[in-house]
Amino acid sequence: MNVIELASVEARPWRNGGGVTRELLAWPSDDDWALRLSVAEIERDGPFSAFDGVGRVFAVLAGAGVRLDWPGRSVTLDADSPPLAFDGGDPPHAALVDGATRDLNLMLRRDRAGGTLVRATPLEGWISAAPWRGVLTLAPAMLAIAGQTAQALPPWSLAFDADAAGQTWRLHAEPTATAYWIAATPAHPR
Repeated sequence: MNVIELASVEARPWRNGGGVTRELLAWPSDDDWALRLSVAEIERDGPFSAFDGVGRVFAVLAGAGVRLDWPGRSVTLDADSPPLAFDGGDPPHAALVDGATRDLNLMLRRDRAGGTLVRATPLEGWISAAPWRGVLTLAPAMLAIAGQTAQALPPWSLAFDADAAGQTWRLHAEPTATAYWIAATPAHPR
């Protein structure tokens, strides 16, 4: 199991100056990724960057929320909203509801991988056939995987394993703790 703490990742400013991003993971490599996971801080209104051929999933982790606008459609998300999937080649304009937000971004190159991002419920088992699996937790937690010793996870950390298909994962945390399960399956074996 690999664990990456958000505090250990350097914040990089966006090209448009609207915020910063901390890239937790680019898998299988930084320069040839199929899956990319980051936590961004949106500090002002502005457009998302376009990523052709990429499916994106976006969730608000902290802050009052953000409204994402496309021609003819708007979606407002806050920390209680489920993650929103959209086409990275059709980027929205982001308008902050009331101040800065911290957000989770999952990007998957469609020709390389498919995947999901879902809210985790503490103590509820999670099984997936996806070989690449992870959990991002905002609060201290213990990750129990059937047949293995439970692992302590610090707040604001990502734990992942690239060989986890079929395992039962369970997060032991306060009932109100926020966490997200992440799963990815390669589109083509390499």
